[in-house]
Amino acid sequence: MNEKFSMAGRVAIVTGASKGIGQAIAESLAEAGAEVVVSSRKQAAVDDVAKAINERGGKAHARACHMGDLAEIEALVAFALETCGGVDVVVNNAAANPVFGPVLDVPEGAFDKLMQVNVKGPFWLARCCHESMAARGHGSVINISSIGGVSPEPLIGMYSVSKAALVSLTKVMAKEWGADGIRANVICPGLIKTKFSQALWQNEDILEHTVSGQPIGRIGAPEEVAPLALFLASAASSYCTGAVYMVDGGHVI
Repeated sequence: MNEKFSMAGRVAIVTGASKGIGQAIAESLAEAGAEVVVSSRKQAAVDDVAKAINERGGKAHARACHMGDLAEIEALVAFALETCGGVDVVVNNAAANPVFGPVLDVPEGAFDKLMQVNVKGPFWLARCCHESMAARGHGSVINISSIGGVSPEPLIGMYSVSKAALVSLTKVMAKEWGADGIRANVICPGLIKTKFSQALWQNEDILEHTVSGQPIGRIGAPEEVAPLALFLASAASSYCTGAVYMVDGGHVI
């Protein structure tokens, strides 16, 4: 079983990896033997994560990238190819949510940012890595969506729309790229205790509403999402593609 979960000899790009779920995934992949390119918007932040991984005996490189900028995405892939020799795994975790409230209050600029960062960016990164993964005869794209992408959540309606698009994009990738040996799956976390979601879990009413009806009556931690990403990145999930995985304490049951 350990061999099936081993990431030795594999290269992974993880976006939004300076903290939270992305950092936990990058650390998990590195611990399993992957060479990880840690990416987020600020170079200093990803430098810290990569340094910590390397100090623990892993192998990581840091490269800043704004997922709303296609030129930066292309530069990120070029960096991974030059530094690591190729790409086997793409984890699209970076996301934006510039609005909190009814969809009627969402301005055009916020809508465009949501779609640019949460949908177009992940697509462009995976597309840019397609050639390398296909040449290697295998690849895994792991998109991090949200339970809102399956069942729209209150006050984050437009964010839910963007995450629903990411779910559909994942299925399209799985269908079109399967013949190239590339698998694509999507993880939909529930309420996870991260800085990104603190507006939700720091609100007592929202927190109570979220956890009161769950079989597991608490919010999750980033470390509870990372093992699923490792499974989907590794050979252990070799027959899994186009699937939607919930990590939500049973919230959407």
